[in-house]
Amino acid sequence: MSAPEPAAPGVHVVDDDPAVRDSLGWLFRTRGLPVTVWDSGEAFLAAWRPGWRGCVVLDVRMTGLSGLDVLDRLKAQNAAQPVIVLTGHGDVPIAVQALKNGAHDFLEKPFDADDLVGRVVAALELESRRHDETRAAQGVADRLASLSAREQEVLDLLLAGLMNKQIADRLGITMRTVEVHRARILEKFGVRSAVELAHRIAKVR
Repeated sequence: MSAPEPAAPGVHVVDDDPAVRDSLGWLFRTRGLPVTVWDSGEAFLAAWRPGWRGCVVLDVRMTGLSGLDVLDRLKAQNAAQPVIVLTGHGDVPIAVQALKNGAHDFLEKPFDADDLVGRVVAALELESRRHDETRAAQGVADRLASLSAREQEVLDLLLAGLMNKQIADRLGITMRTVEVHRARILEKFGVRSAVELAHRIAKVR
């Protein structure tokens, strides 16, 4: 079991039952989903890195660390990967506890293969959206950090809806200076108007 590249989204199956593990690995591979299988929670956590993409399919009843133990440790590490917990039939209290501990979903064994694949695909799509949102937020944060103190002042007043003349009066500078700062701000954010700029920033604030 080798760790995949962090940027490659995929399914991580964690189950100490070789038959179930191999079956799930085969199922996801035949559905075109990249998959890595792990024979214990300890092995998975030892290899896990914060930048990993994708989702986790986690058996709740394992020797050594249980699925709930693994879930707790992923939560403590602020793991972004959605976790689908596999429970035994009638393990409703454990399933409820897993959801309280941050699991994305749970499924009782024996499960329908199409149902499981559908839930995994939904979890992968959720993780992809979260990843894109995080990148967009980081992009805006980087651009905000690149602004000079004066550009930040002009930006705040722009976002408050003030016109160039009002900003100039408020800051005690000329309109031409405001126009220069405004143009630089728009250039740094890669937008063409104050409305587009406000929309870009509002999406992550």
